[in-house]
Amino acid sequence: MTETRPPDLTTLPLWSAPDIDLRATQPGREWRPLPPTTDPAALFTDPPRVTRLGQRGRQAHLDPGVDWALVASLRQAAAKELSAVLDAGVDPHAERAMGSDVVTALLRQLADTDTSAGVVTHDRAARDRLHRAVMDSLFGLGRLQPLVDDPEVENVELYGSRRTVLCFADGRVEPGPAVADSDAELTEMIAWIASRQRGGQRSFSPAHPRLHMRLDNGARLAAIGWVAAEPVAVIRLHRLVSVTLAELVGRAMMSPEVADFLSRAVRAGKSIVVSGPQGGGKTTLIRALARELPAHISVVTIETEYELHLHETMPDRRIKALEARPGSGERGLNGRAAGEISVADLVEDTWRLNAGRIIVGEVRGPEVLAMLNVMSGGAGSMSTVHADSARAAVERLVTLSMAAGPQVTSDYARRQVAEHIDLIVQIGVHHEPTGRPDHYRAHRYVKEVIALEHTGDGQAITDLFTPGEDRVARRGHVPHHLAAELGLP
Repeated sequence: MTETRPPDLTTLPLWSAPDIDLRATQPGREWRPLPPTTDPAALFTDPPRVTRLGQRGRQAHLDPGVDWALVASLRQAAAKELSAVLDAGVDPHAERAMGSDVVTALLRQLADTDTSAGVVTHDRAARDRLHRAVMDSLFGLGRLQPLVDDPEVENVELYGSRRTVLCFADGRVEPGPAVADSDAELTEMIAWIASRQRGGQRSFSPAHPRLHMRLDNGARLAAIGWVAAEPVAVIRLHRLVSVTLAELVGRAMMSPEVADFLSRAVRAGKSIVVSGPQGGGKTTLIRALARELPAHISVVTIETEYELHLHETMPDRRIKALEARPGSGERGLNGRAAGEISVADLVEDTWRLNAGRIIVGEVRGPEVLAMLNVMSGGAGSMSTVHADSARAAVERLVTLSMAAGPQVTSDYARRQVAEHIDLIVQIGVHHEPTGRPDHYRAHRYVKEVIALEHTGDGQAITDLFTPGEDRVARRGHVPHHLAAELGLP
């Protein structure tokens, strides 16, 4: 009588995968395959925690959803394996391919353990979801990744672990799915994301409770923990990265006359500040204005976090993109954190970079002096500031200048603003009801444009474009000398 042996489940297509060999892509590195194990806890670095998570994981095998506690443990195990074999400068695509192999091996071991224990394991669809979730946690934004991948989402707001709010490009505001099971898990996730971003790593810890950074997908992350009642975070997704003034006219953001005026002002080397509320489209307008710069000139962008992305959307142009660095560790005798590179430091370097035009991104604090420094150099600049009117933008710039140090007086600040800023473009946002309950469509538009001049008595303000009946700016009074300089009819 022939003995019947149970089938070897690891040879089935569900769990079959080629053996992992990273030596082909990492010469000189010794790759140690994961050892076979019948103990799920041995897969992870924290056995006591995994014992607890393992109980949840067994239940999750029967659930069509994803067990995020199990994902977190698998991510830790995969990260440990990768750190042992990866060089710091490894190509991102190769690193991701290696990570996928490691995750596949971990899942195969988990399936072997479950099979030996007689536990129902994942089917193919569940295995694929789990693999994708671990990869998102390892190389992406974890449970946030599906939200930022939605092309209609513009902002993701996190109110601790208890609430997620999604703001859509058309003005809708809707609740979103939970992205963490506890505030501690949310904080850990944000810290992991901050440490993983290529070229823009940041620290998020009790010693550094404020986080502002760009993500690898070009989005902006702002988070505050430990000094808030609960950890809060906002991810701002830039949907119009490559945009022109003509396209903004098509979106009813401005009239063709305003677009023509701004195009002429940019080419004439005028220094322009774009003002508006949060989420008003200030950075989007700066991107469109930058496309009006003469093609032959060299452009330098200086930002606290990359948001303009001109070096990526206009690769054929002479664009040098610089990003400030907050530094970390103890502060020196000068009060600065070790490794800090400020916007002002970068402006100093810019004078040696043969720049025909310098753009100093967003002004929120002491970088205002760096912006005025650039504008005083005669190269012409563009920046953004938060304010609800063009005249309020003037006052805000003066206030920020005075806050930069006791050496800046009110008279000095006003003189600098009036002398070096030529135009302020104000953006407004109107939320129009769509007829659906609690549903509004956001309409962003250029509301006004003013010109600044320094006079013996202070500053003179001219209303070049003022709000029309439809709120969008219409031409007001353009002085003859400015019209002649810009070649306006």
